Amino acid sequence: MSKHASRNRTRITRRGRLVYTAAAGAAIVVAAGWAYASHDGARPQLSAQLGTDANKGAAVHGGPSGRTDRGAHRPQALPDVSDATRAAVPADSRQVVLVTGESAHSSHATVTLYTRAEGSQDWEPGPSWPARNGAKGWSEARDYGGLQSPVGVFSLTDAGGLLPEPPGTRLPYDRSDAFTATGRGVEGESLAGSFDYVVAINFNRATGASPLDPTKPEGEAKGGNIWLHVDHDGPSQGCVGIPAAGMKTLLQTLDPSQHPVIVMGPAGH
Repeated sequence: MSKHASRNRTRITRRGRLVYTAAAGAAIVVAAGWAYASHDGARPQLSAQLGTDANKGAAVHGGPSGRTDRGAHRPQALPDVSDATRAAVPADSRQVVLVTGESAHSSHATVTLYTRAEGSQDWEPGPSWPARNGAKGWSEARDYGGLQSPVGVFSLTDAGGLLPEPPGTRLPYDRSDAFTATGRGVEGESLAGSFDYVVAINFNRATGASPLDPTKPEGEAKGGNIWLHVDHDGPSQGCVGIPAAGMKTLLQTLDPSQHPVIVMGPAGH
């Protein structure tokens, strides 16, 4: 066992549970089939019931006529998102990774980091990157092997990767050789480097554990191991890939005290 694997296992133990051995972690990556299963094999936990949010983008009404008051403040809402999805963003969340797919069946998307000040309803856009999602687009009732990314609002609590954590990373970070990506993607592209940096999306997984943890609380049929990771110039089995520089920025920006979430789906979801 490498020094890194031993150190990471110790860190995970301090977080309350031992989630894998170096050998088992490597087996998970192979079994998850990132050579052709792009993470559909781990255990995320659906976090759609994440509370309510006052930020619904509604107009500010004034006077008996119901007209909007001149000069009244309109909250700056997350764009291309339905009222129901906005309502699923927790009230205490001040960081949102917004993934906007081009269409319900497209594997192309845009990822933008939004933030808001404590007590504010205004979401301010930050850096943005081109992204790739599931080869067959999006699904609100995702099945294992369906080549679709899940639609919804999910918390972001755990990270890891093949490379050491970037300076300033505040999410718990599991550095492990088990994040070595091998094989080919959906379109035959190399997956090398895809897991240099990852952030686990809490879809059908146990939170507070390494992204490598295989637990699937809602069963194997929904699939799992849905991650934000480094783009490999092709569609995924369900994850979201962005450029390596973008992943590094997210790892240096996402802050557990800000309760970050990812809002993901096709435009208008």
